Amino acid sequence: MSYAIIGFGKIGHALAKAFARKGIEVSVVTTRNPESFAADAAAIGRQIIPKTLTEAVKADVIFLAVHFGSHRDVAKALPSWQGKIIVDVTNAYGVPPEELQGQPSSKAMAKAFTGARLVKGFNHLLAATLAQDPAVPGGRRVVFLASDDDAAAAEIGTLAESLGFSPVKLGGLSAGGLLVQARGNSWGRLIFQDLVRFD
Repeated sequence: MSYAIIGFGKIGHALAKAFARKGIEVSVVTTRNPESFAADAAAIGRQIIPKTLTEAVKADVIFLAVHFGSHRDVAKALPSWQGKIIVDVTNAYGVPPEELQGQPSSKAMAKAFTGARLVKGFNHLLAATLAQDPAVPGGRRVVFLASDDDAAAAEIGTLAESLGFSPVKLGGLSAGGLLVQARGNSWGRLIFQDLVRFD
């Protein structure tokens, strides 16, 4: 299984640190050429590989850590996303509900990535919290996952465990997704909730 993170801002860095901690290779992408942020990636770990968008979208699992409004541009990188899992790490705070046609933001995103299996996740924590080691005394930090594809949610749940987190599945995007999304001027009830599952 291959992994990529599209977007290398604060959230992208935090995700990259999670992969590096466990020695799992992941590609990272920005709008700049790979050479321009190679030193930044290397500072996190040798498993963090700068690539172009064209190269990175070949990965099996793609974490989308860009501003919500940029997702349509990323979606144009492939004519079909069939067989790929997109992990939606975005928040659509400030995006009017009318623009989303009254749907959860992940539903709107799923339409852009034709054929992809979309999982909403890793977006409810602040970047500084997400960047921390999820192992805490007696337990592990929780990440919430929502998807209309149970198998995709299970795969990302397994990955989350490999990264040291404790995944909690919330169900489909229309119900569970609403708990971990932002749109308009509102936040889902689980946004910013830093929870720990004790072993």
